[in-house]
Amino acid sequence: MTLQYPHSKKNIYLADDDDDDRVMFAEALFEIDSTAILTQAQDGQQLMDILYKQPNPLPDIIFMDINMPKQDGLKCLEEIRNQCGNLKELFVIILSTSSDPLVIDKAFNLGATFYAVKPNTFDDLKSLIKDVLQIDWFSLEKTNLKFRLI
Repeated sequence: MTLQYPHSKKNIYLADDDDDDRVMFAEALFEIDSTAILTQAQDGQQLMDILYKQPNPLPDIIFMDINMPKQDGLKCLEEIRNQCGNLKELFVIILSTSSDPLVIDKAFNLGATFYAVKPNTFDDLKSLIKDVLQIDWFSLEKTNLKFRLI
């Protein structure tokens, strides 16, 4: 099932300090869904600054790297999950180069919705984004399943 959004355009956030990774993600996303709205943050602190302004609408999904300057992705995830209200309920996808099981377990323990190791090719990234956007996150949330793609 496809995630049904309360508004017509998917509102996607990406936090990644690598310029090339952000550009490639944006290109892949827009090839999949040209109507998607992408908000990008260059590091974890910038992402949190954006979120604390309570944007309207809030993101449907946040894709977040772990290793970023100023504030890493795991710290952001912990901060998001410790918030009251709407931020706490956001769908957060960790998208990292790390396939270390300890890091993955820590991400899930902090409340990651999903964990994926960054693909090596543009087509694989496109496939990952397409798969993530087709997940019915609301139904999955009720089952409390955690899963990862490596």
